[in-house]
Amino acid sequence: MVSKNLESAINKQINAEFWSAYLYLSMSAHFANKGMQGFANWFKVQFQEEQGHASKFMDYLISKGNKVELMPIDKVQTSWDSLLAAYQDTLKHEKVVTGLINNLVKIAREENDYATEYMLQWFVNEQVEEEETAQGIIDSLELIGDNGFGIYTMDKEIGQRVFTPIASAEN
Repeated sequence: MVSKNLESAINKQINAEFWSAYLYLSMSAHFANKGMQGFANWFKVQFQEEQGHASKFMDYLISKGNKVELMPIDKVQTSWDSLLAAYQDTLKHEKVVTGLINNLVKIAREENDYATEYMLQWFVNEQVEEEETAQGIIDSLELIGDNGFGIYTMDKEIGQRVFTPIASAEN
């Protein structure tokens, strides 16, 4: 079992992951309504990834004999002024999630819970990738600016993203 303190922190993280999923689903719907199906797809894949992250935390707690406690999900934003604003919000949000993951690592270290610290390393690496990806898209959108053909092309390109479930060996 993990400690009650760490169990509580991981349950809060599960809620944060589901909130993230809800946020990205909202972004997906927003851009689908704007006719940007590629960007809508990108955010829908992000939604699926966040659900996978929450499930990974849930599975971990259950495997350790702890209790999962699902909490209400707070309301999320439902519209953005631009693609750039949405991806800036994405990067800002992923930085918050990185801080939450780092805090879980800190708690695990303080409690000498090496198994949990090891499991959390997957999330540490995932957050590096999440921030890097969001920043790369922001850089591209800033380069494109208001160029309609550039946005159209990027929409087609980014729409090729597909969801890849977390491999069972990593669970």
